Amino acid sequence: MRGDQSTAWEQGRKRRSRSGALDAMLVRLLLKGFSGVPLGFVLWDGTRLPLETARPVVWIQVHDRQSLLKLALNPDLQFGELYSAGRLDVDGSLVELGKAIYRVSLTSTVRSPLAAVLRFVNRPSGNAEQQSRENIHHHYDIGNDFYRLWLDRQLVYTCAYFADPAMTLEAAQVSKMDYVCRKLDLRPGDRVAEAGCGWGALALHMARHYGAQVRAFNISTSQLAYARERARTEGLSDRVEFVEGDYREIEGEYDAFVSVGMLEHVGPRHYRDLGRVVDRVLTPAGRGLIHSIGSSISAPMNPWIERHIFPGGYTPTVREMMEMLEPFHFAVLDVENLRQHYARTLEHWLARYEQHVDEVHAMFDEPFVRAWRLYLSGSIAAFHSGALQLFQVLFNRTGAGDVAWTRAVIYRD
Repeated sequence: MRGDQSTAWEQGRKRRSRSGALDAMLVRLLLKGFSGVPLGFVLWDGTRLPLETARPVVWIQVHDRQSLLKLALNPDLQFGELYSAGRLDVDGSLVELGKAIYRVSLTSTVRSPLAAVLRFVNRPSGNAEQQSRENIHHHYDIGNDFYRLWLDRQLVYTCAYFADPAMTLEAAQVSKMDYVCRKLDLRPGDRVAEAGCGWGALALHMARHYGAQVRAFNISTSQLAYARERARTEGLSDRVEFVEGDYREIEGEYDAFVSVGMLEHVGPRHYRDLGRVVDRVLTPAGRGLIHSIGSSISAPMNPWIERHIFPGGYTPTVREMMEMLEPFHFAVLDVENLRQHYARTLEHWLARYEQHVDEVHAMFDEPFVRAWRLYLSGSIAAFHSGALQLFQVLFNRTGAGDVAWTRAVIYRD
């Protein structure tokens, strides 16, 4: 009997040894995938790997072997999946983890063949009109009360402009709207088409403070309901019309075209469609502004973000943005990158989100709460590191006159 026990113990020891070797191999594979970022892993049994890691950026706690295997095989997708499900935790700052990974990956020339295959498999589909409606509903129609918890009072869900770094979020969002209006040189009586108007703050701002007549298009039903009610209560319904329609449905003639935070949902296959719309509706003396999250290199969106946060999303390069303008002979007047302003905006959003996290818990389940914390934290890291950019492109018809001689008018507050 004693011999049987000894044999069983020895077999168990060998299994544990093989399992430990497998775990160490998976961690080495992960560290290679993370391009040498100094990370530490704490396994479900308390084992810390790699053994030589003394002061990692963070400790990633993996709660079961299957999660470690999934993470090793497809970290781009599975980190978010496992973190949201509570099968993986981070002992340390999610923002600092993201910054460390982006800093190394942006300068690394090593690309895993497996990662390339997975990026192809996970690439987003096109944004045909019906698919666009479904994608927008997924992100924007999850409840105005949720967004009220952590956006500014006007529910502006795009990059703010901190003319003074000490500005409050509310002031910086007003500053951004003024900045856009000054770039467009809006004047009383100008007819403006806005594609993707969110909860209506910019459209109402253009009408109230610049005397514009605005038609604002959106396909989010909850956002439109909010915007229309706000226009009614603020007495601006005669100057702002909120239209339930895709950008492809914009008709009429306008002195200015503006889109803030909508291009990310269009997709590169449809940039020429958007350019065709702008060309169709803009007057010979008209001008336009496109404000969009962008990238320095052409690449698919992170597959976890594309699957759970922004289905159909894509962040273009400046070159890709030109696909909207060049075929229709538009002249680019100004290109600006507000990347640091978006990092600051997101820091405000995350702080407010965490202040109201108990209320988010009351609305949604734990995976949702964790997913949005990861999304906001990762976005801060992406903008700080330069993995994401924020482009504003100002343009008009080639040869159109009455263009500002210098940029002084843009920066005048």
